[in-house]
Amino acid sequence: MKRILSYNVNGIRSAIRKDFFFWLEREKPDILCLQEVKAREGQMGETIFEEMGYWFYSFPAVKPGYSGVGIATRVKPNEVEYGMGNEKYDREGRVIRAGFDGFSVISVYFPSGSAGGPRQDYKMEFLNDFRLYLNKLILDHPGIIISGDYNICRLWIDIHNPEKQQNTSGFLPEEREWFGKFVNDGYVDSFREVVSEPGQYSWWSYRAGSRARNKGWRIDYNMVTPVLKDKIMGAGILPDVVHSDHCPVWVKIDL
Repeated sequence: MKRILSYNVNGIRSAIRKDFFFWLEREKPDILCLQEVKAREGQMGETIFEEMGYWFYSFPAVKPGYSGVGIATRVKPNEVEYGMGNEKYDREGRVIRAGFDGFSVISVYFPSGSAGGPRQDYKMEFLNDFRLYLNKLILDHPGIIISGDYNICRLWIDIHNPEKQQNTSGFLPEEREWFGKFVNDGYVDSFREVVSEPGQYSWWSYRAGSRARNKGWRIDYNMVTPVLKDKIMGAGILPDVVHSDHCPVWVKIDL
């Protein structure tokens, strides 16, 4: 049994100053996937991860203080793959994969399209290319947990005021259409396998007391490939963890 936790920390150095490692010591996930680390190698508390019993791997963006992903794991992986083999995305540090006996874990940070224009176009290109990358990867690695910030609300119950948000990046019809195709490929939303209630969010704007009022979005996921669907033992969201504008999301899988 493995408990895998995904967390967009919105800057790991900032999270560390907010007692991130004290929280991690209490939480004790088997595998932790991080997004938006916004730091270079050597700036992410690597020594502390090691002292806590984790192997830590990161894939920063070329641009300092931007994007970047990481994986901390209690079991040393057999292999670590940095990026998805496409320089257009890999220079932004968006994908890292750790391979273990019988399964792989990916930490992924999907682009935001909130700036509109070229960045929304870039996001849509990433969505299509990431789907192609996964559908090829799954041929050799059928058991994959794809954990991260997808920057998309999949369902109407995954966002507050959905009627008013349909022209907003993250809930655009074409983004939700992509997610529908992704699910039709067989990828499973582990959280929605377990929890059906609305009002379950993983990100809140810093504006207007959105978090206190639970005016949020569920954009962080632990998706799993079809062979792992029946191995989901639990899933949840930890909204009381406040190092970031996101909160952690977790899945427990019988591996």
